[in-house]
Amino acid sequence: MVRVSGVDVPERKRADVALRSIHGIGPAIAREILNKAGVEDIPAPKVSELSEADIARIREIIDQDYKVEGDLRREINMNIRRLIDIGSYRGLRHRRGLPLRGQRTKTNARTRKGPKKTVAGRGRRTVGKK
Repeated sequence: MVRVSGVDVPERKRADVALRSIHGIGPAIAREILNKAGVEDIPAPKVSELSEADIARIREIIDQDYKVEGDLRREINMNIRRLIDIGSYRGLRHRRGLPLRGQRTKTNARTRKGPKKTVAGRGRRTVGKK
């Protein structure tokens, strides 16, 4: 296994796809890193086909130019904490575990809200019947 930024990168996958297993690296940045490292882009070699020098250059480029893994997670978490501390609308939505970007919550939003919690006496009421 090849380790880059503290993550085991799968050796059987193409290099541009394997780099995506690192938090903070997507398709465009993975291709950009390979171009900077001088690894030919088309067809992209598998990680197992890369030389130690190529892997060392990739590690160096990622460490110098990109914020990934723990640093990125910490920065994102600090941004959310800041929103909560200043009491912004987005911070309140984060605190309550609701969607932030204007989605409806009467129906849907189950990913943010979690499984349904049934509340007693919230059904339809029939008027005049006992």
